[in-house]
Amino acid sequence: MKTIKVLGSGCAKCTKTAELLERRATELGVEVTVVKETDAQVIMSYGVMRTPAVVIDEQLVHSGSIPTQVDVTVWLQS
Repeated sequence: MKTIKVLGSGCAKCTKTAELLERRATELGVEVTVVKETDAQVIMSYGVMRTPAVVIDEQLVHSGSIPTQVDVTVWLQS
């Protein structure tokens, strides 16, 4: 099971990112736990300057925008 963190303030883009990740995981049959992290210190600890950001199994894979469906699919299948 993959642990995915969506880093951000809880804005609309962060919410859409979390929803996209959960939806694609369900469609692909991949077990994930999606956590929304809003604590600024935690976000900064990943070196993120722009949100939303995506961390999969403690590795930063994306920041600054809503990821594409293709990117999400690649992350979930790897």
